[in-house]
Formats: sequence, C-alpha cells, structure tokens
Amino acid sequence: MIFAVFLVAPNDVRTEHVEEAPELLERDGRLFSLRGGPRQPQSTDRVWDPVAVYAPDELTEEEFQALFELNKKRVPELNLKY
Repeated sequence: MIFAVFLVAPNDVRTEHVEEAPELLERDGRLFSLRGGPRQPQSTDRVWDPVAVYAPDELTEEEFQALFELNKKRVPELNLKY
C-alpha cells in the first residue's frame, strides 16, 4: 500500500492508503496531481509505507512548495528522509 498525502489547503491535509499512485486523482470534486513519490522512506524505529504527495492540480510549483512547508509540521511522513 501507498500512504497518500493530499495537501488541500494551509492546515488542511487528508491522508489515505491507496493501491496505486496515478498522476491525477479526483477527491471531493477536485483534481489532485502527484507532486512527489511514491518514495520509500529510510528505515527508522518503524516500517513506513511508500509515500506519495498530492496537491490541487491548479497550483503552480511555487504554490505547492509553500503549501508543503505550511503542512509539514502536521504530517510526520513529510519530514522523513528518503
């Protein structure tokens, strides 16, 4: 399984496990594009699933990066080493 992180808005993140990580996914009537992954985190004190990061498709790369930084503190998987 892949741990999918959906960066919806500042302080609004949804996560779910998915079988595949396609380039585009629709969630709640919005189109999300794959912005990172899926990648396997390095080993720590636990086993991690591969992580894929999605953001609204209409965001530019700069907007995505800002959204990623704002939500990083809320999602441990965004802070792992890969």
